[in-house]
Amino acid sequence: MDTGVLRDITYGMYVLTTRDIKSNKNVGCFVNTLVQITSSNPIVSVSVNKNNYTNKILKETKKCAISILSCNTSINVISKFGFFSSLDVDKFDGINYEEVDDLPVVSENICGYLIGNVINVIDCFSHDIFLIEVKRCEKTDNLEPMTYKYYHENLKGTSPKNAPTYIEENISMGFNKYKCSVCGHIYDDSKEKVKFDDLPDDWKCPLCGVGKEFFVKIS
Repeated sequence: MDTGVLRDITYGMYVLTTRDIKSNKNVGCFVNTLVQITSSNPIVSVSVNKNNYTNKILKETKKCAISILSCNTSINVISKFGFFSSLDVDKFDGINYEEVDDLPVVSENICGYLIGNVINVIDCFSHDIFLIEVKRCEKTDNLEPMTYKYYHENLKGTSPKNAPTYIEENISMGFNKYKCSVCGHIYDDSKEKVKFDDLPDDWKCPLCGVGKEFFVKIS
């Protein structure tokens, strides 16, 4: 079965956020499976991995905000919300956001946002599908929405392992290639101006921001 064909399905790029009422902590995660289900009484669906801390909190609060990312959105937003857990880090530290209806909305070069209530949760093995009734939606800018294709081809991004679109990469083993153990970014000496071994000690992964020590040589 050629699962690579699944990449021809189109997706957008979004950040799903809510608030942990017990600890009064903002939480969120990157999602790319937002789908509009109805029009007159807007209902959307979104798939979230059961291992995501955001999944747990969303089931408790039943309220969320969804920010629609644009092509101008900082890669720092994607890396923070896509490759780290809200259980371990404050994802909103250093990120521009605003409070809307007591929910955090990421505001860094977004196209707009939705605010809604969870009306149903469907169990799909590794993921849950949340059906969300939209209570408020605002268009904040006329920027071009970021697609998953743009993320892959222009930002050289990879799918987090918890993403429903994650596909195990079949990488051709070769000399002078290094893979980030956090986000899967590949540093290929043959395509870069500087060899990996010659990069400064304070160099960071362009996708998730971790240091050189998190890279493993592929050989």
